[in-house]
Amino acid sequence: MGFLNSKRIVIKIGSALIAPNKKGCSSFYLLSIAQFIIRCRMKGIEVVLVSSGSVAAGAKLFADNVSPSVAMKKAMAAAGQTEMMATWDKLFDFPTAQILLTHGDLRDRERYISIKETISCLLENGILPILNENDTVTTDNLKVGDNDNMSAMVAAAAGADSLIICSDVDGLYDKNPNTHKDAKLIPEVAEIDAYIYSIAGDATSLVGTGGMKTKIEAAEKAVSNGVHTYIVNGFSERSFNLLLEGNNPGTYFKPDETPMHEHLHWMTHTSTSQGEVVVDNDFSASLETESVQLTSDEIVSVNGDFSPGDTILVRTDDGTKLAKAKTNYGSCLLNYIAEQSDEMKLSGTFNPDGPIISEQNIAVLEN
Repeated sequence: MGFLNSKRIVIKIGSALIAPNKKGCSSFYLLSIAQFIIRCRMKGIEVVLVSSGSVAAGAKLFADNVSPSVAMKKAMAAAGQTEMMATWDKLFDFPTAQILLTHGDLRDRERYISIKETISCLLENGILPILNENDTVTTDNLKVGDNDNMSAMVAAAAGADSLIICSDVDGLYDKNPNTHKDAKLIPEVAEIDAYIYSIAGDATSLVGTGGMKTKIEAAEKAVSNGVHTYIVNGFSERSFNLLLEGNNPGTYFKPDETPMHEHLHWMTHTSTSQGEVVVDNDFSASLETESVQLTSDEIVSVNGDFSPGDTILVRTDDGTKLAKAKTNYGSCLLNYIAEQSDEMKLSGTFNPDGPIISEQNIAVLEN
């Protein structure tokens, strides 16, 4: 499926495009992006915009913006968010809507479904959703940390066909193009493996918080959900013209042939583990069967404080991560069960009614 066959896309714009000099918002680079969004909508392609830039936009209003404290960054985000939205709004002749998120919103299943419904309702009414992380209120425990990964989570929530991640280079190179003149652009990636991560490095722009590594992380999340993913140069109008011509202007990541079920994708890539259940090594074999159920006699220990319905990590004693799953029981009861002797477990005296995790609520992790 080419880009022009997409019915719904997500495009992610970074801080360097919004406020390149940290002197407020600039439409210099945004004009071509806005035109691209307009032309997509004219072709019947629905668009969701993930836009960074509130901190960079608000920095000019503060005296000490070179090394701001965490509190000042939150204040910058609060001040800059209104300017950023106003800048986008004036570039379109159709309505826009603001959605501010934390990872706490995305990882909570009920709020995640609410986000899906809101995005869908906005698109049905011809309104452009503009999403950003809510930097003003987020904490280390609640933040995604970068809008690259958030854009992949939004693409899953929005049911998008394609994800476009804008960068300051043409795409993924085999070497850092800023330091190696012989670096070659990789036009297509069929599988994201250790080699792809190794060449991505951890370079970041001077303004944004996401480098190529976070873009690869986002691409991995997106393709596992069946989303066609592109990393393109957002500073070049040519990138958007080529996309609208049905061509690939940067690096294209092919989606998995068998995408993960939506619920399992959310559990794997969006939900955060609230605790761990350590199991014996024999349990890993059961993950390869059609019927996977964790029982009390397979539990070695329990870490963390979690409640029924929370997402947990299932791992072996040597640290191998096996799966993420929705638990049917809380940590208090599971701790009690894990502490019993093998004889008492086998007697069934301390076994709960029903499995600890059910086969439809377990997402096996690739190691």
